[in-house]
Amino acid sequence: MSIRSKRKEEHLNLAQMFFNKSNFNSFDQLHLLRPALPEAKVDLGVLKTKMFSKSIAAPFFINAMTGGSKKSKTINQALAQIANKEQIALALGSASILTKESEQLDSFSIARNEDPDGILIANVNPETPATEVKKIITDLAVDALQIHLNTVQEIAMPEGDRYFYWLNNIKEIRQAVDLPIIIKEVGMGLDQNSIHLLKREGIDYFDVAGSGGTNFAKIENARNQHDVSYLENLGLPTVISALMAKKENVNFIVSGGIRNPLDILKALTLGGQYVGISNVFLQQFNLHGLIGLQQLIRAWKEDLAGLIAIYGKHDLASLTEIKKYYDFSLKNQIDQLI
Repeated sequence: MSIRSKRKEEHLNLAQMFFNKSNFNSFDQLHLLRPALPEAKVDLGVLKTKMFSKSIAAPFFINAMTGGSKKSKTINQALAQIANKEQIALALGSASILTKESEQLDSFSIARNEDPDGILIANVNPETPATEVKKIITDLAVDALQIHLNTVQEIAMPEGDRYFYWLNNIKEIRQAVDLPIIIKEVGMGLDQNSIHLLKREGIDYFDVAGSGGTNFAKIENARNQHDVSYLENLGLPTVISALMAKKENVNFIVSGGIRNPLDILKALTLGGQYVGISNVFLQQFNLHGLIGLQQLIRAWKEDLAGLIAIYGKHDLASLTEIKKYYDFSLKNQIDQLI
């Protein structure tokens, strides 16, 4: 196994080790005002929407996790089968490894084989040359591209990059690629200034990926020979990052700490068009296999439709109208930052 593939599998194992579904995060500080008389009914059809010109059965999707190793091939195959059956989108983990190890291609391309018509999203790091990005999106036959920003993870990573001049290469990728491009953090949150800058460069979508879920600084600290745990709290809360994206009037995805259908609803009320889930789905798969994860996703669809009904709404577009209020500590942060 190569060093890169070994790192991929270490990340999977450590994500499982540190997973805690009951972790407190900013969604717990956001509350929605529920009408006692909603005048609505539960309808799964209300969840249907479009993503990159394709129809999907729900506004949440399986966000980027893995690829580039034997274990990750098995995971991506199962995730793609589930995405196909449940008609939701799937984002793959970083495919930048393919620029060095082309033999790992099947750990990513297996997804399109299993889900020939569904929405599939590739993921690369911001240093990947534009020519290589074009090859990756062709080889994987994807509908969109994620470019992940992960400076805190890189600093925490023993073998991580130390060069963060990424903007020019992102601009080259934007010019070379015809697909929608999503700028995505990896659990530390996108700030408003970065969103504003990248919006000016023609970026289509932003995945805020705030703090509250998988903490890659914590994962990398477990692989490090000296303590960098002080990096673990540098993240921007998902709710704040989402409000920043909304203020910039961009298309955005909410991810980072989504634990249940109520978190999904809250993310949609903040203005997110879609909601990404990674580690909860990964750990459900680890514990209960393909069938268990498919059952969970199906249950989440039903529960989300139920929540939309009890909040008195009849379509996804009107969810931003639900009145929101915040715990004082989060409201204080919002007032200072936005």
